[in-house]
Amino acid sequence: MLAAVHALRLPGLRPIAAAAAAAAAAALILTAGCSSFNKAFGKQEQVVQFKNNTPASVMLKVRASCSHIPNAIPERVPSHPPAIQLADDIRYLTSNASDADLARLQQCLERFPAVVGMEPTGPNGG
Repeated sequence: MLAAVHALRLPGLRPIAAAAAAAAAAALILTAGCSSFNKAFGKQEQVVQFKNNTPASVMLKVRASCSHIPNAIPERVPSHPPAIQLADDIRYLTSNASDADLARLQQCLERFPAVVGMEPTGPNGG
């Protein structure tokens, strides 16, 4: 780090000020890296769990019916998913959801007899 400070000697800047500027630049780079890390790994989802043999049409109806909940954004369903995989693909992105938003989502899902519950996934949920 000191070598970088000596290489960055700017006219009119004292060595301490140059060191402070270099430290600030390093901190800025690290902070930007951390925000990217948090963005990538801070994703929270709720996976809707259905009873066995629930038809895909019912799963998609549940997804659409509960898509109005604030901060519970239905994730895109892959095109042409196998029927057996669709049960794992009904997910809501809830990274910014409050406890109240999650409660609203759960209440909406509970209106459907085919829904067993929802399971959180992400850094703290699985």
